[in-house]
Amino acid sequence: FEHGLLPIPKLVFPEGTLTQTLAQLRAKLAAPGPGRVGAAALAEALQIPADQAALALGTLAAVLPGDDDGPAADGAWEADLRDVLLFLYIQSYKRLVPRAHKDSPSVADVWPSTSAFDGYLSALSPIQLVRSNSRRFMPSQADEEAHQLSYLQKHMANVLTLLADSVDGEGDESMVLTMETFEHLGFLLQFSEGTPLSQAAPFFANSDPDMPAAPVPATQVHDWILQNIASSLEYTAEKAITKENNQRSVSDPDVAMADAVTNTRIQSSSSTGASVQNNPGYYRNTSFVEGISKTSVVKHGSDIKGHSIKVLNCHDSVIYILAPLKYATVYGCSDTTVVLGAIGKVVKVEHCERVQIVAASKRICIANCRECIFYLGVNHQPLIVGDNHKLQVAPFNTYYPQLGEHLAQVGVDPNVNKWDQPFVLGVVDPHDSLSHPAGVSDVQAESATCLDPDLFTDFLIPSWFEAEGPTKYNPFTLPEVYWASQRKKNASLEDIQKNIRELELDDNRKKELACALHAQFKDWLYGNLFLH
Repeated sequence: FEHGLLPIPKLVFPEGTLTQTLAQLRAKLAAPGPGRVGAAALAEALQIPADQAALALGTLAAVLPGDDDGPAADGAWEADLRDVLLFLYIQSYKRLVPRAHKDSPSVADVWPSTSAFDGYLSALSPIQLVRSNSRRFMPSQADEEAHQLSYLQKHMANVLTLLADSVDGEGDESMVLTMETFEHLGFLLQFSEGTPLSQAAPFFANSDPDMPAAPVPATQVHDWILQNIASSLEYTAEKAITKENNQRSVSDPDVAMADAVTNTRIQSSSSTGASVQNNPGYYRNTSFVEGISKTSVVKHGSDIKGHSIKVLNCHDSVIYILAPLKYATVYGCSDTTVVLGAIGKVVKVEHCERVQIVAASKRICIANCRECIFYLGVNHQPLIVGDNHKLQVAPFNTYYPQLGEHLAQVGVDPNVNKWDQPFVLGVVDPHDSLSHPAGVSDVQAESATCLDPDLFTDFLIPSWFEAEGPTKYNPFTLPEVYWASQRKKNASLEDIQKNIRELELDDNRKKELACALHAQFKDWLYGNLFLH
């Protein structure tokens, strides 16, 4: 739900005909066999361009629970038909709408823009939009997950019908799910990290691998899933009340949330439906860096629980995430530099202004950002969607001692970098009711330009942030034009240093020169503080 929704209109089917349309699609895609779907077949079935079909399958691979293995040897993406059907089904999901409040600025408080959608998309800059609905009025992680669970609660019967096999029988016994098919629901539902979904279900738990379990009626699966969703929603509500009561006693919520790790229970796996909220195995961990202002923050692997990091609402700061992770989100930040060491699935940057992102990742999605620079080492084309303005991209420009090991650990290949090949979709997001008024046609989002090589510089991570390691230089190869710019700057620096060393000055003049250099350095440092 966070990284798998694509603003491609032909992937979003009307809710009233969703199940019927996908059932017809299942029949069409299943005809060739053997249950795998390639980009060419998906493009033909949905009548979309081949590159959009490949993007859809690549995005699916990025959000599946297992490893993201990339395309086949011939460069073509393919996926299991059941995963494709689930992926297409959730494209009907609508994100939770922020709650309005009396202090929200009016639409008349426009931020200058050349966008054709100023009247309703660009009334505020991205960061103004975030701040106009102060943090307590924006959907929290718990609110969003409750909204997602409610969506699954409503649609689970249709989802199971779509996946189930027909067998001889009457009524409820005629539609069944095999254990293999049931495992594919792990795309939507998760209990404990690394535990197969079937091991959480009483009807498949402890099955003998040599003796596959008998298929189970879809109604039985449905009842069990709804029971656990209800249990999880109840627990989420209780936790939200507890958190709200605790926050009332905290005078500064920014300080309280500045460096938090939350454990969000997804579902109970108890066979009786009883709560297992005290068992740490039934939590999904996400680390947060939130509300930081005019500060530097460093996070190593030992500081981060789980495989996901969210950097939220930070201003005028430098954030170093020097760890191997699967997912990273940067949201609502301004005048901030964020270094993301190695992200094995997806980075998403949304609603940011004047932010510099230094990221080594398999993928990145950029949405609704302005005046941002992205220094990228990415194995797939950067995806650009929404209402963006004045974006720039450049090759990856840093390293730290453990970076090479972290890249290998999450499967990012430093020999492949598509930083300068953005894939641009539309401005209107069909999953966001705020930016999708009825009857509005879409236009292509504004793309990014390549940073002028004369403005390109290496980003140096302080050595005291990281222990010793084998990486001694940037593992991503710089394009020749950027190498040439670096060599030119290095030569100029060496000339200046040589000239200073060769000056024949008395002690007083040397002191004057030193004072002048220090003064100029301080002026430069203060003027560019948020970059460093």
